Amino acid sequence: MSSVKEKEYKTFEKIKHLSENGAEYWFARELASVLEYAKWENFAKVIDRAMLACKNSGFEVFDQFAEVRKLVEHGSGAKRQIIDYRLSRYACYLIVMNSDPRKEIIAFAQTYFAIQTRRQEVQDYFDKLDEENKRLVIRGDIKQWNQMLAETAYRAGIIDNEDYARFQNAGYMGLYGGETVECIHNRKKLKPKEKILDFMNSSELAANLFRITLADEKIKKERITSSIEATHAHNVVGQEVRGAIKRAGGILPEDQPTPEKSVEQIAREQISRLKKKKKLMLDE
Repeated sequence: MSSVKEKEYKTFEKIKHLSENGAEYWFARELASVLEYAKWENFAKVIDRAMLACKNSGFEVFDQFAEVRKLVEHGSGAKRQIIDYRLSRYACYLIVMNSDPRKEIIAFAQTYFAIQTRRQEVQDYFDKLDEENKRLVIRGDIKQWNQMLAETAYRAGIIDNEDYARFQNAGYMGLYGGETVECIHNRKKLKPKEKILDFMNSSELAANLFRITLADEKIKKERITSSIEATHAHNVVGQEVRGAIKRAGGILPEDQPTPEKSVEQIAREQISRLKKKKKLMLDE
């Protein structure tokens, strides 16, 4: 273990607590500090997304995210009550998976909280999910991978927004038989600020996730350092995924139906239900 990794490992060990029966747990506010979240409000949004992912993974949310209240002292000496969470290892894993992957500390955190083990657990449960929850899970993965692909593209020479727009369009054009982002947006009859990825069913999202992950791998593996070559590679990958769908006899992405609800709407509805459930449990 390198000195840097060992330091980060000790950081997470330092804030770990043990219950009377030996179960390990972490406090959300301590974890937020280690993960470099300056504002609790921002970290609370990550916790909301992690709770939703926990529900979709088949676990009881409030077993993994136990809400606790703490008294803290102001500079004046007065005390006020704040919300914190007692988090299981799995809850911490979901939090770091829903955090900003561009932070170096997040990468260490993902390793520390055993990504591979948890990913397999989520994958095993995935087939049991209904369509709305499958969309939520895949859309979450796409957000993570799109951020990583953007970084890979940047290192390959795609610096400005105009170049990146061409790079993104090239991938979509490969996968959608020539359709650009604008074409897809118009075909789905979306409003100007609505995102096409939020209005895809699980099959269409899965095809795009495959495109994104393969493009990231191809650019890295071939050590591409030209914006033109990276854009071409993205288009080629899109075509390859489209070809795989055709050979398997699947429905091409442009022929998939457009869902009425966006992923964002589904997420808001489910988070609202979770909060109501939590309130009911506290009132009992």
